[in-house]
This record gives sequence, structure tokens and C-alpha cells, in this order.
Amino acid sequence: MIRMMLAGPLFLLAACGPLAGGNQSDRSATAEPFPRADRPVAPIVSTRWSSEEARDRVNEAEDIMDRAGIRPGMTIADIGAGEGYYTVRLARRVGPRGRVLAEDILPEVIDALSRRITREDWTNVSVKLGAPEDPKLPENSFDRIFMVHMYHEIAEPYAFLWHLSPALKPDGELIVVDADRPTDQHGTPRRLLTCELAAMGFRLEEMISKPTAGGYMARFRRSTARPDPSSIVPCALRG
Repeated sequence: MIRMMLAGPLFLLAACGPLAGGNQSDRSATAEPFPRADRPVAPIVSTRWSSEEARDRVNEAEDIMDRAGIRPGMTIADIGAGEGYYTVRLARRVGPRGRVLAEDILPEVIDALSRRITREDWTNVSVKLGAPEDPKLPENSFDRIFMVHMYHEIAEPYAFLWHLSPALKPDGELIVVDADRPTDQHGTPRRLLTCELAAMGFRLEEMISKPTAGGYMARFRRSTARPDPSSIVPCALRG
């Protein structure tokens, strides 16, 4: 059952043709077959959304993991893992029979997170360097893929989601946590998120307000095969 709690001004989601202009030379060969996002992409300004102590005071991670159905023995990917707030809490929840793969696109972040994982002896965690257009995840491997306060920073969302999709197990879910505000203000409007994920073959299962996590949580499942890259029409907010 889909539960959506939409607030704020209404927007019209329009499908647009390929964006005019834009220098293809600044894109990787992997991204070039896909359309650019027809909306701003927020720059990466920090490796943390808030302090771990402040987030734990409002029970953020435990509540999100409960809603996402995280259980012992699961295999989870934490995309845009940053300093590892969710990584280590997911690792504790899935236990020694489970696995967590923490991914980020910044080498210095991966290095720092690797040191934390080693220092704190999280033996069920691995770290991986991804790319802006491809998280480089193994196929058919994950019960859940987490993207927390980072979707608006994905420079190539259509290429990224296309490459991410096969990594989910058949009954796996993509979990997105973000703020309900424009992407250039470090959030993703709910309708825009739903439109972009639908364009890549994902069906919204649930979307609920999560003020303690800074906005909302959305759960998606794969519902159709990946589209041909040339057929993808980017979503845009018009309002």
C-alpha cells in the first residue's frame, strides 16, 4: 500500500526532451548515453548531515532501520556513506551473519571510513569507491540499498540508478531519506524523486514524513526492466 503525505506547494511534473546545450566533454563515457538531470545538482559540501550524537538523541537511525525492515543476516549497501553514521548502525543491526557495503565517491572519505571500520573492528563491513554515474555494486546482492541525504548530490541520477538497479535482489528495496525542498537547497521534492525513480523502473511502496531524519523516508521496489538509455525522458518540476 502506498502512503504518501505530501505537503507544501503543488508542482507540475513535466517530461522534457533532452536538454539543450551542455558540454558533453565534461561527462564520463559511462554517463553520455543517459540524459542529464533537468534540475540543479547540489554540490557535496559536507561528509555529515548532522552530528552522530544529535541524530541518536532523536533515534534517527533506529527508526529508519525499523521502517526499512532491517533484520539480522541481511546484506545492505550504504551509498554516500560519508563518515559512516548509518554504516556502523546497519552493521550492528544485521549482525555477524549480515554484511554492509559502504560506498562513497570521494577517495579521502573512503580512506577515513576505512580507518574507522578498522579501528572499531566492524568485521562485517566493506568499503568501496564508486563513481558519480555508477555505484559499482555487485549484481543481485542487496536486500536494501540506503541513500540518506545524498540523492540531490548525484551528478548523473539516470545513469546512476540504471547501474544501481541490478544490485538489488528480486525482493530488495531502495531506501531514500531526504529533505523536501529544491535540489539546489540540498533536498529533493517528493514528487520529483518519485518521477525520477519511476522513469528508471522503480515503484514507490511507501513515503512518510520523518522530521527526526530531516524530511521524509521513501521505499521503492523494482517494478519494470531497466529502460533503454536513449528512451529515458528526464523529469522536471514546473511551478
